Amino acid sequence: MKRYLTVLIIVLASLSAAAQAKGVKIAYIDMEYILSKAPDFAEAKNQLEQRAAKWKQEMDVKRNEINKLKESLQAEKALLTKELIDEREEEIAFLEKDLSDYQEKKFGPKGELITQKTVLVKPIQDQVFTIVQDLAEARKYDFVFDKSSDLTMIFSAKKHNISDLIVKRMSRSAKQQKMTSKEAKKLDEEEKLDEENSDPDKIDKQKVLDDKKAARQKLIDDRKAAAEAKRQAALEKREQLLRDREAARDAKKNGTTAPATIKPEEGAGSDVTGDDDAPAPNTNKTAAPDAADEGTNTDAADKAAAAKAARDAAAEEAKRVRQEKLDERNKAIEQRKKEAQEKRDAAKKARDEKQNGTAAPAAADPTGGDDDPPATGGN
Repeated sequence: MKRYLTVLIIVLASLSAAAQAKGVKIAYIDMEYILSKAPDFAEAKNQLEQRAAKWKQEMDVKRNEINKLKESLQAEKALLTKELIDEREEEIAFLEKDLSDYQEKKFGPKGELITQKTVLVKPIQDQVFTIVQDLAEARKYDFVFDKSSDLTMIFSAKKHNISDLIVKRMSRSAKQQKMTSKEAKKLDEEEKLDEENSDPDKIDKQKVLDDKKAARQKLIDDRKAAAEAKRQAALEKREQLLRDREAARDAKKNGTTAPATIKPEEGAGSDVTGDDDAPAPNTNKTAAPDAADEGTNTDAADKAAAAKAARDAAAEEAKRVRQEKLDERNKAIEQRKKEAQEKRDAAKKARDEKQNGTAAPAAADPTGGDDDPPATGGN
């Protein structure tokens, strides 16, 4: 026994090492489970059990008869002669031997019960053997064990158990015998598809693919979320810039100056019109108030963006002020030119009227002097 266990442990260790080194594929079956699910075997087993029960009843009858003969001999032994006692003992011994032979014949290692059970199981075993060979060839199994045999399996993973698959094939074979060839072919294709989908290796591979696909989809979703957050942040900064510009325009209309940061090159020198009265842009670098500067935890990137937005707003405001001043000066020049032209026209008209002998109205005198008008008569 110890030698057997030692050999068994060595074999299992060798198989395990080979499986790890070369990727050996192993499966197992449970013959007792398969036989319990076989439809033909259940009915035949029931009939065999009924026969065994009948044989046991016959044995009980013979055993009761022997017990009665023994009791009778024991009760009458004092009244019987030695020859009669020996005769009855021989009869009892014969009946006991006959009972023992009958039991050996029916229930012995080579008895009818074992023989009929073997005859009953053998076709199913052959069918199972054929199916196992087909599956081993299709799924590339290197070893297939029988869990119900003398080989002790300390642990067996459920996914390596192909007993249910064998039962399905046996049931399919029984159904195909009662079907037409077309129906049998269709059933065979459906069952093969189910077998392929139930292959543990295929399931594991599909699981790996699904995990990779899920991880890839998660990465894409994360990237989309990051891009959307970045876009939203840009929109918020743009809206903040527009609000700053609007606030600067409102402050200008109200006669106040919005605090801004002006670049030195933009604030130095006179404006394009050369007007000395134009207000010089503020050259002090005063940062415009921004919501990003109010919090102590605002990052440097947001501060830089807010400062740049404030500088751009201040530059735009300075440009607008210069343009308004230029427009006002041009308007004033045009007005002076118009007035000068009107005065020249009035003076010319006065000279023309004087040459014609008429006096020009005092209001039309271009010189604006205090000369008396010409006399029209006197004493």
